[in-house]
Amino acid sequence: MNVAKPPVCLTIAGLDPSGGAGIITDIKTFSRFGCFAAAVVSSLTFQNTAGVFGAVHQTAESVRGQAEPVVKDLDVAAMKTGMLPSVEVIEEVAALVQVHRLKNLVVDPVVRSTSGFNLIDEEALQSLIRNLFPLSHLITPNLPEAERITGIALISEEDIHAAARMMQSMGARNVLIKGGHAIADSSEVRPVAKAKDFLFEANEIHVFEADYVQTNATHGTGCTLSAAIAANLALGKELTDAVRTAKEFVTEAIRTASGLGKGSSPVNV
Repeated sequence: MNVAKPPVCLTIAGLDPSGGAGIITDIKTFSRFGCFAAAVVSSLTFQNTAGVFGAVHQTAESVRGQAEPVVKDLDVAAMKTGMLPSVEVIEEVAALVQVHRLKNLVVDPVVRSTSGFNLIDEEALQSLIRNLFPLSHLITPNLPEAERITGIALISEEDIHAAARMMQSMGARNVLIKGGHAIADSSEVRPVAKAKDFLFEANEIHVFEADYVQTNATHGTGCTLSAAIAANLALGKELTDAVRTAKEFVTEAIRTASGLGKGSSPVNV
């Protein structure tokens, strides 16, 4: 009996040993969408739901040694990057994408943990912008990441538009800025009603809204969203449909989170 081959998704990101973020969450998310997951560890982090307490970064040689056998053997349909800790690793990942013509690259520009731990320095961030933004199909910064990348304080939706256009001028083809609920309802007394994400696809703007869930289950939401987008691109969906499906998936994962841990609970992936 012939069995259909699932599309292969590759993640290059940090290892969160508590399982709530990084490559473990990416693998779980890929699998939930019926994709075959492959993973390359860029950094070994020391963390749990309460915070990040340190990391040991992989070398460029280690990342290449992990990744090359995979991309030479498997037909990678989509790829996402998370924590890329150094200029050398970023340059190695960019070379990998170019040499092997890897497609559907989703770049999650992870620069700082929710608990406040700096994951990459300014030199590495500039390398990420210079080397990976132009190769990406989509970048997925949250509000603090977008502010750090552009230097624009995101006070209004107009600021979000300006930041997205600036990132496109830096080479990013398409930009998804996450967390617009903090902007849209910042001046209102009533509880936040909607969580908004803004997709800037070439010259078009799409706004994705979902009911805002008041919860501490936020560990790994960014990883889950970018992995879900990559999985849906691997399945052949257009970008707007991939983002819409991924946002619905993450909203439900937040809503049904089980409250594990003593800090920010992982979402239900």
